[in-house]
Amino acid sequence: MTETLLFATLLSPVVVGLVEVAKQTFKLGTQYAPITALGLGVLVGIAASPFTEMDLLLRAWAGGLAGLAAMGLFDLYKKM
Repeated sequence: MTETLLFATLLSPVVVGLVEVAKQTFKLGTQYAPITALGLGVLVGIAASPFTEMDLLLRAWAGGLAGLAAMGLFDLYKKM
């Protein structure tokens, strides 16, 4: 569990940067930013396999947590 949370903490700034790039590139509205962050977080977590020996499912969970942390869990709830 500690390794998963540490990995999510390291992925969060990467996800924030990717979401900002996606918002500028594709002109995403603010209502789609939390879902985009969650999806990008999962993809980044899965794609980070050369950097960790965690299972695929744990990397996906860590990426999802990073995406939620990047946009704020409350913002996701509030926008839905």
